[in-house]
Amino acid sequence: MPSNDPPQQVGPAQVLSLGDATAIIVGLIVGAGIFGTPSIVAGAVESPALFVSVWVAGGVFSVIGALCYAELTTAFPSAGGEYHFIGRAYGRPLAFLYGWARMTVIVAGSIAVFAYLFGDYMSRVIHLGPQSSAIWAALLVATLTLVNYAGIREGKLTQNFFTFLECAGLVLIVVAGFVLAPDPAPAAPASGGAPWYMGAGIGSAMVFVLFTYGGWNDAAYISAEVRDRKRNMVRALLLSIGIVTLLYVLVNLAYMKGLGYGPMTRSDAVAADLLKSVWGTAGEKLISVMIAIAALTSVNGSMIVGARSNFALGQDWPVFGVLARWDDKSGSPRVAMLVQGVVALALVAFGAFQNAGFKGLVEYSLPVFWAFFMLTGIALFVLRIREPQVPRPFSVPGYPVVPGIFVLSCGYLLYSSLAYHGRHALVGLGVLAVGAIVMLLAWRGRNEAAAKAG
Repeated sequence: MPSNDPPQQVGPAQVLSLGDATAIIVGLIVGAGIFGTPSIVAGAVESPALFVSVWVAGGVFSVIGALCYAELTTAFPSAGGEYHFIGRAYGRPLAFLYGWARMTVIVAGSIAVFAYLFGDYMSRVIHLGPQSSAIWAALLVATLTLVNYAGIREGKLTQNFFTFLECAGLVLIVVAGFVLAPDPAPAAPASGGAPWYMGAGIGSAMVFVLFTYGGWNDAAYISAEVRDRKRNMVRALLLSIGIVTLLYVLVNLAYMKGLGYGPMTRSDAVAADLLKSVWGTAGEKLISVMIAIAALTSVNGSMIVGARSNFALGQDWPVFGVLARWDDKSGSPRVAMLVQGVVALALVAFGAFQNAGFKGLVEYSLPVFWAFFMLTGIALFVLRIREPQVPRPFSVPGYPVVPGIFVLSCGYLLYSSLAYHGRHALVGLGVLAVGAIVMLLAWRGRNEAAAKAG
């Protein structure tokens, strides 16, 4: 009699060192945002002191969140990451909706968007015709899907190499701004914007700052593959966020020093303007390659963690069971990786025929992201109450105040994203509604199968 049990799988092995994990997390955080969002943030706060403060605050918020995630990842390590935490705290239906959102919008959409960004900037170096950006984007998605299909070793080596280049590029911006750029013209007197305590500028600025810091939470999806994870997950999270915070603050100070605060607020591409002032046209070409590398690193890191959340979804839901095949030899969920690549390529193709850009995708995905982010923070409280017997190699210091700050901050950012981007939020809610329908059909099919078996 054939068995209905899934094939035996060893699953994720602990193959990532502290350095590997740190490089993956840094690569997930440092993306193309740092080359564009500073001018938006500067225009929102209208004060050099507040400008630097919000970037420091973004690092502090990330550290607080990382402490919460360190407790969850060391107590409940899983390739499912947040999907696993949400399911454990709230049950399978909510976990399914989160897994669905990641598979259809959050991760695959991010891969497609950053792939297009890669294509936009590579096209400035080598133009491939009317659809140059789309061609470059498709080539990147296909190539990195194959690299990560080959295995975690190939994926992590790629990530380590390009993360090094990416960080070296940020260091180059710091040197250009502080040492090589000519002194900017004296700034005009400030026009006197709204006081900081009115909060509108701060709230808008923090949305973009935290978007630029985003990605560290995806470290949860590699927690089951980190060696000596009880110590190294905490170290990797704190080390990576510390490195990124230092780089971000220095880069933004370099922008101010090299361009002046006023010109920076009016710039559409602060990094390009800075390097152009130092090296002319060659500087513009250089920044194009740097931004392409940043986008490439974001795509590769997203592929590593995204396939693992799809793998976890397949383990729990037979309707997606094909995603739950883990290849022990390569250390990769190969089918989940291929499916993710196909979805991302479909979005790239869609983008070639529609005017669907980076901003729109970010806007409609942010409410969904912050809602589940907040639920993950609340899950820490739920699991402490529900499963107090589970060993916690790392506990959040300052409990319950520190995780409470994290949850309240997520709630504020959820409100802000809904208030400012309500129309686009409806698209995200529509995707979740489709996921709910799929879940109900899958649940009904499972119950009917169980009834026939009984």
